[in-house]
Amino acid sequence: MLISVIIPMYNAENVICKALDSVKNQTFPLEKFEIIVVNDGSTDNSLKVVKSYIEKNPTLNIQLINQKNGGVSNARNAALKLAKGDYIALLDSDDEWLPTKIELQMKYLLDDNLGIDFITSLWNDEKIKFPYKIELEVELVKINLNKLLLKVTGHTSTAVFKRKILDNTGFFDDSQKYSEDANYWMRISENNVMYLLPQKLAIAGAGKKSFGVSGLSANLKEMENGIQKNISEMYQTKRINFGEYLFYFVISKMKYWVRPLRVKL
Repeated sequence: MLISVIIPMYNAENVICKALDSVKNQTFPLEKFEIIVVNDGSTDNSLKVVKSYIEKNPTLNIQLINQKNGGVSNARNAALKLAKGDYIALLDSDDEWLPTKIELQMKYLLDDNLGIDFITSLWNDEKIKFPYKIELEVELVKINLNKLLLKVTGHTSTAVFKRKILDNTGFFDDSQKYSEDANYWMRISENNVMYLLPQKLAIAGAGKKSFGVSGLSANLKEMENGIQKNISEMYQTKRINFGEYLFYFVISKMKYWVRPLRVKL
């Protein structure tokens, strides 16, 4: 069994080693990991830092890909196309896994009786909120399309999934830079069983809020455009009907107007 860890990297010289250390410090056997880092046209010393890290950690299976800047989705896809793992784990370069993350999630993915294809976890200060709830029989939170359209859950760096998803869903949308993870989750939901493990297993962006602080998420207008693109795509692919499309469109617009107030709190 092999787990492919996918890490897109852009100007991450100050944080990438923490991300890599968080993989190295996993309680799951290290020989079962391959780590694929994609340097997406960084203009700082990210490439040099990772090369130095590889030299200092020769026992880790790390592949470093260097490419022109193509955006986070393009970088993830470049790694996914090279991944040999039976399972895929996503990790952004400014995020960290807690030590037991993979061990705990793999326990569920390896349980054939549960039949889970995709699992995420909580991150930072995330709480379980409507429309999500813990299903007591499995102590997990069910994820499906309608819930994702109301409220996206499953931060990218918490996701682990079976390789079969690459076959039945494909890859990230190369052209999408905002809400691209939600787009992928929605497409995955069509043919796969998805759950969230209600435990905090990752720290994202040094604990920052999910919207409006830094990085791509700071651009609230473009984030909303990405969300609306996802809703429209679900309608165009007949995953939802026109009435549902209007409902989710209005809900998203309402959230968009409220979101700047939340950022200030």
